Amino acid sequence: MDYLIWAGGALSLLGMMGLVWCVIAVVRAKRKGLSEDQLRAVLQSVLPKNLGALMLSVLGLMLIMVGLFLR
Repeated sequence: MDYLIWAGGALSLLGMMGLVWCVIAVVRAKRKGLSEDQLRAVLQSVLPKNLGALMLSVLGLMLIMVGLFLR
């Protein structure tokens, strides 16, 4: 069942990289000095990606837990 642990770790890392990408995208948008409406549009476009990355990370952690229980 070690493959579940490694697969979960890989998924969690992918999710974390997605979360970091979301943070960087928002920080770049804030530094550009966009208007409130433009900034809101950027945030609305990043939000689904942020939630998807968070879900991917959680699924990875769940795989790790299942792999540890079955070990």
